[in-house]
This record gives sequence, C-alpha cells and structure tokens, in this order.
Amino acid sequence: MRILDRSVYVGPSQYAHFPVIRLELDLGALEAWPTGRLGSEFVDSLAAALPGLAEHGCSYREPGGFFRRMREDEGTWLGHVLEHVAIELQNIAGEEVTFGKTRSADQPGVYTIIYEYAQRDEGIAAGELGVRLLCSLLPEGIRPHDTVPEGWSWPEARDEFIRFAQRRALGPSTASLVRAAEAREIPWLRLNDQSLVQLGHGRYQQRIQATVTGRTSHIAVELASDKEETNKILATLGLPVPRQELVQSEAQAVRAARRIGFPVVTKPYNGNHGRGISIRLTSDDEVAQGYAVAREQSRSVIVETYLEGDDHRLLVVNGELVAATRRTPGHVVGDGTHTVAQLIEIVNQDPRRGVGHEKVLTRLELDAQAQKMLDRAGLAAESVPEARQVVYLRSTANLSTGGTATDVTDVIHPDNREMAERAVRAIGLDVGGVDFLSTDITESYRRIGGGICEVNAAPGFRMHVAPSEGSSRDVAGPVIDMLFPSGTPSRVPIAAITGTNGKTTTARMLAHVTKMAGYTPGLTTTDGVYIDGQRTVQGDMTGPVSARMVLADPQIDLAVLETARGGLIRAGMGVNEVNVGAVLNVQADHLGLKGIDTLEQLAEVKRVVVEVATDCAVLNADDSLVLRMSGYTDAKNICYVTVNPQHTLVREHIRAGGRACALEAGVNGQMITLYDRGGHIPLVWTHLIPATLEGRALHNVQNAMFAAAMAFSLGIKLDAIRQGLRTFDSTFYQAPGRMNVFDEHPFRVLFDYGHNAHAVGMLADLAQRLDVKGRRIVVLAGPGDRRDEDLVAIANAVAGRFDHYVCRRDDNLRDRAPDEVPRIQASALRAAGVSEDAISVIPDEQQAIEAALQMGREGDLLLVFADALVRSWKQVTKFRMEGATYSSPAGEPAAVSGAAAAAEAAGLRSVALGESGSPASPSRPGRPAAGESDQGLTDVRAMPMALNLEGLIRDERGVRFAPESDD
Repeated sequence: MRILDRSVYVGPSQYAHFPVIRLELDLGALEAWPTGRLGSEFVDSLAAALPGLAEHGCSYREPGGFFRRMREDEGTWLGHVLEHVAIELQNIAGEEVTFGKTRSADQPGVYTIIYEYAQRDEGIAAGELGVRLLCSLLPEGIRPHDTVPEGWSWPEARDEFIRFAQRRALGPSTASLVRAAEAREIPWLRLNDQSLVQLGHGRYQQRIQATVTGRTSHIAVELASDKEETNKILATLGLPVPRQELVQSEAQAVRAARRIGFPVVTKPYNGNHGRGISIRLTSDDEVAQGYAVAREQSRSVIVETYLEGDDHRLLVVNGELVAATRRTPGHVVGDGTHTVAQLIEIVNQDPRRGVGHEKVLTRLELDAQAQKMLDRAGLAAESVPEARQVVYLRSTANLSTGGTATDVTDVIHPDNREMAERAVRAIGLDVGGVDFLSTDITESYRRIGGGICEVNAAPGFRMHVAPSEGSSRDVAGPVIDMLFPSGTPSRVPIAAITGTNGKTTTARMLAHVTKMAGYTPGLTTTDGVYIDGQRTVQGDMTGPVSARMVLADPQIDLAVLETARGGLIRAGMGVNEVNVGAVLNVQADHLGLKGIDTLEQLAEVKRVVVEVATDCAVLNADDSLVLRMSGYTDAKNICYVTVNPQHTLVREHIRAGGRACALEAGVNGQMITLYDRGGHIPLVWTHLIPATLEGRALHNVQNAMFAAAMAFSLGIKLDAIRQGLRTFDSTFYQAPGRMNVFDEHPFRVLFDYGHNAHAVGMLADLAQRLDVKGRRIVVLAGPGDRRDEDLVAIANAVAGRFDHYVCRRDDNLRDRAPDEVPRIQASALRAAGVSEDAISVIPDEQQAIEAALQMGREGDLLLVFADALVRSWKQVTKFRMEGATYSSPAGEPAAVSGAAAAAEAAGLRSVALGESGSPASPSRPGRPAAGESDQGLTDVRAMPMALNLEGLIRDERGVRFAPESDD
C-alpha cells in the first residue's frame, strides 16, 4: 500500500467547496484483501486503536455504520478505510472534520481518496500515519514491512501526531476569534505558521496575533510586561496590589523578602504562562530556591507579598469585563487507597483531558515541577494520600499545566468587576486579563481584601471558552465586534474569471473599468499581480496563492481574479466565495493532462468559479457546456452573454426579468446591450472600443461584453463602464500578447499568445476580416505538452487562410524533440492542402519571427503567435526593413539601409520606437522606448491617471512617477 500522488486543495475545487486533500493510493496486492476477508480481528484492532471510528456513520448515516460496513461479508477496501482513518486522526488532534469520499480509479487496485482537512501539514501527516497504522494491523503474511519501521509503536506515534498537529494548529484563543469572525461572515487569512491572522480583506482588514489585535497599544503591552511598573501605576490609582521589590541577586531577594515579610512570592520580571513562579515561600532558603527558578526565565526577579485566596482571571475587552474564572492548580484528591502516581493516571482517564491544547483540559504530568511540589508537601509518587487530601502538582493554576477553571462571571461582585476594568484601562490595553487573588470573588475587595498580581496582555481565552465547570463564555465575540463595529465592511467585492480563452483580456478590461470607477483594484493575471495598475509580482499568477496575495494587500478595495485551469486542478480556488463569477468558454486545451481528458471534465473544473458565486454568475450562452452550468450555481442572479440576439433561452430569460448582455445590430454598427429586470440598456457601440479594432475583433467584442456584464453585476455605474471600455486598448503594455498591433513597419504585425485551436482560429478569422492589400503571413506554434491531435487542430485552424506559414516551437520543449512540434504542424498543413513552398519550418522562435519579418512587404499582414512575449515583442518593434522610412529621433523621416537595419537589430543604434511611434531617448543603445521598462512591464498609457510623460523617472524595476513639480 503506497501513496502515488497527493494534491492539497486550499479552497473550492471540483471535489468540495472547502479544503480537502486528494490521494492516489495503490493497494497493490492488498486489493485482494477487503475487510471482509481480513476478518474481525483486523476490525477489532482498528477499533481499539481509534475508538472514535465507532461514531462514523459512513453510508448507513448512523453511529456504528462504518464498522458495520467493514464487517459485512465482502466488507470494504482499504482505500475507503484510509479515508475514515485520516479523518479520525484529525479528530483526535482536536479538529472538526467530517467529509470524505473514495472512488476506484481506472487502474486496478488504485483508489482516489478525498478527505477534509483543517491544517495542511496535519492533513498530510494524517494520511501518511493512516497508511502506517493500517499496515501495522494487517496479518503478518501480507503486512508490507517497508511501511512499518521496526519498533514502531502506535501509542507513541499517535501522541507525537497530536503534538505535531497542535504545533501547527491555531491556538485555542486564536481559533475562538476565527470562529467568531466566521459566525459574522468575516473572511480570514492565516498569515504565518503561528497565530498571525488577517480578518477581512483589502483595506478593510484587521489583524490579530493570538489575542493581541492591530489596535493593541505597544506601550500598553510593554507596561503589562513590566510587572514592577504595572504595580506602581495601579497602586497610584488606589487599586489593590501587593507590595513588591525588583531584585537582581539571590542576596537581594532574601533581603527583600525579609523587608516585605514572609510569606512571599518570587516570579520573573517579564515572564508569562505561570513559568518561574514560586508561591508561599516562608524561609530564606525557599526564597533562594524561588529566585533561582525565576532567574531561569528573566534576568530580573520580583519578590512580592503573598496574598491568600483563590486565583481568578478577570477578562476585560474594550473596557468591559466579559468573563471571570476561578483557576485551580493541577492536583489530585486522595482516596486513602491509591498512590499519587495512580491518582494521576485516574485523573488523566477523564476524556476531557488530552495532550497540550487538544482538549478542554490538559493531562497531569509527574515531572520535576510536580516532584518539587510533592517534596514540599512531604510526599512522593508512591505515597498514598489520605481520603479527601488535596495534593497540588503545580504552584500556578494555568490550564496548560493541568489546572482547572470554574466560571464565576455571574457571581463576581460589582466592585471587583469595576476594579478589573479600571486596571486594564489604566494600562491601556484593548484586551487584557487581570490576575486577582481573593478568598471570595462574590465579596468586595474593599471589605475582605485581595489583590491584583498582574495585568496580562494577550490573555488566553481557553479557560473562558471551555471552562472545567460553569458556563462557557463568548469572549471572542466582543473582540470581533470591537474590531468590526456593526455596519463596518469586512469584504471587498471579488470577481473571478475563468475559461479557455479570453480570461486575461477580460480581467484586464474589468480591472480598468473598476479603476475608472474610482476603485483601487487588485488584479491577478497570467503575467503577474497588479495593485492599482502597477505590477507588484511578475509571473503566472492565476492560482490560489496570488488570489490571497491580492486580498491581503491593505490598499485594494476590489479584486479581479483570473482563475486558470492549472490552479484549479492543482490547488483549487484561493477564496471560499466570490461576488461575481464568469465562465467565458470551454474549448479543447490542456486535455490529456492531470486526469482531464474530455471537454466535459474540463467544464466541471471550470464550473467551480460559478458554483461559489454569491451575487451573479456570468455565463456564455453561446457555449453549450457553459450554458449547462446555470444549474450548478446558487448565485442570486444569472447573467447570460450572447452575440446572438435571437438566442431562445436568453430571450425567455430576459422576458422573465433576468439579466443578460447581448450584441445587437443597429444603424451605426453593433451595440453591446444590457438587460436587467425588464430594462433595456444600450451601453456602447463596439467600434468605439479600441480593443475591438473598430468592431472587427469579435473575440474582443465578446470579452468586452463579459467585462461589461461583470462590472454591471458588481454595481459599477454605466458611465464608468462605458468610459472604461472606450479607454481600454490592446497595446502590448495594457494587454501583452493579447491581439497587439504594430503599424510602424510598412506592413502590419498582429501579435498574440494564442496557443490552442480556438484562440488561433479567432485570430485567423480576424486576419480575414481586416483589409489587407498584400499577403497574409502567419508564425505558428503549439505547446509541446499538448496532444498531437491538439497540435494538428491548431494547424487546421489557420490552414488555407494565409499565403505563407512559418512553423516553429516554444523554447520549452516539454519532452518533445527540437523540431517535433513544427514538423507535426507542417505535416497537418500539407494534409489540409497547403502547398510545400508556402510552408517554412524554422524551429527557433527568434529565427522564425526574424524570417517572417524579412518576408514582410508593404501592405502585408503578419500574424505572430509568440511564446516569449517580451522578447518577441521587442524583436518586432526593433526590426528595421531595408529601404523603409521610419521616424528619426528628431522627428524627421529617415530611410533605413540594409547595413543600418542590421546594426540596429544588433543594438548598435538607439532608435527604438514605442507603440505610438515616438522614439526612445538616444542617450544609450538599446534603451527601451517610452513607456517600456527593461522588462517590458508597464506603459503609462495603461494607467488612466498617468497623463504627463515628462514627469517620469525610471530605474531597473521599470517606470515610476517623479514628485509633482511646483508648476
């Protein structure tokens, strides 16, 4: 039995709308050993190892159903058993996970196992430990010994797994705050492996680290950590505090104790969690020992008066006491029969006790500190305490060391309540815990005495949320209400876009529209993450990591997420829900990869985007696979997009008051039109949208329709939508590799990243619609990881439409031979009737583009499908045709000789034309054209607010704005 493959889904996926892990498990020879054949001994052993499995209902949907299934004649297979074991292992570590499903794969003995997880590393470890546990329980004859190390112990492995899980899980306090946020529908992101959590998105976010909030004063935390200063401040206000002195040596500690008067307490100057505290010290020797213990935690030690009474924790949030708890140190109670060690074992059998923070209570430990307490009481581990004798194992009452907590919130005296609130306000904490000693919390400290030992920043919530006795208190809720008062937003609008083609352009269009509407958008695309129009991260950023990156940015107030197939298959979505989700199309691309072999399977993957949409699902009504997705969304609205105004279903949808975006013919051309609630809203003529090349680029017309429909569904005003579409163009700087046009040569170059048959076919259609006086030339390629039939389909999409074909390959061969892809496509062209002399096979991309550029003559159209976008675009723009006239730096026409063209191609001249034809600075060879960084990243014309080019400065990172001048 071995795990062949694993995928960790951080968000919604085709398997579930919450985090799950997917395992490919090969049972090998164990395929012949279902649980029915393994027999009752195996089932009984598993039940003994994981008793909680008795609560699993499985297909019977009632407790005991899983074991019932295992004991049937045939039983069930071990892949299914592993699913339940992985879930139960997380349960015993304190996580509430329940979902799982197992299916047999195409290969015999291989199973696909899906199970829910709470923490990534814990979920992975649960699957691995589950395999080891099951193998250890198998009969000797079939047990795979390489899976179970010699000397392996299940109890030790179980406890180590629990500790491993707890080290990575959110602590009890942080977890309670996260649950309170979820109850208020406030999204959250974990920012590190500890307790740093972001609540809310974008500019509305607040941060917490355990119970410290982003509003907690640093000075207040410093004061709370300075026990001496805290004591002085509280004493100044007349609050009850013990007398204390700060010492730095054992001798000073003894002298201080004598001055204060025995008994005394020693504790670290800046300790926490009860570490290093010794109480009720009655002699010089005990003080010396207490000093040594405290000195291990802090350079300075406090000696203070010992106050009689029970230890109480009074929790104050936003100036109000929200909970009070009486804490009792870990102890056992004698029965006159059992030894101390035996009593500890009996107490630890309480199901509420576990390892660390696994459960409500922590197990008692017979360690060095417990032995010291026993020595002080004149006892040993083998001693038999008298009946009802209380034997303390700790001097402090922290739950993490086995203490217990009793809620006393309802009975605390008003004077004590007011005292705690004054103390926390005096230190300046928004969330603070007061440690108060009193013999009776129901009586005023003014009458019976008592005192404040400490005021704690970052107080733990565990004792209040899950007390040993008394009522549980919602102490996390007031913290969340303090951070997010009623009516305060916590979410930013989120739009997610998927589809085979058009995602990047549509996402960029929508982000541009929202920016024109006054938003600060965060955008994820195939070439990077953009915040307010500026690229902050370069690379393919269309998965869950980039989505969370955008939502964590404190500047953005709207997110546009391009969501690609690869990210969905590998890790799911990065958000649990989106306001608007759109699917543009489902076409043949990437088939045969990652288990996706058919268009229907690909549609199921992409459908996730609209499954999690809450406000509106925007669907392509002209694509049957996308149209069917309407039955899988719970969004409040469905908006259909169609270029066919006679679409029967869309017409019925509109008549019923539904939302749609349609392309309608008019006297002046074609109009993008919105319908909603019976209203008819003409939006914009397609020829007024620069990215459509006067309406000829039908694929960009459709992209603009999707951008308009999504913007409308996000609540963007109509004028802003119109203005955004009218000012968005398809320059390389605004949409690199998305139908970029270069007109500065005597011939026109159309430049695109199309890499599947559908995208290539759309550009080929556009090439036919454009007015071309000369020849049509195409540079063609296909990714090496596509199936042969996909490469042939790409070639067929252009066959017969061009006068010459240059076949090339990408730089990344993807396990193909150097000339394999271009030869497959050249062969397909020949099979489609293209003559041999119209085909050139030039594998290298740069050489292929150079050859095509050299072929160009005045009036020709050159369609270049590129892979290395920045390099190839520079190659196109810097090419100089012999005998052609180009603008010189001085603005005068200049003919380019063959030698000059060659020299410039080698970078020896600095005449690099920008998209508008304006020359770059001649100050140094190879300097980018205006608006182009050294990486070809950003053009100021893509930024609506960047109007003055004279105010620009540049460095190696690209274009930046200089400070405004005085004029």
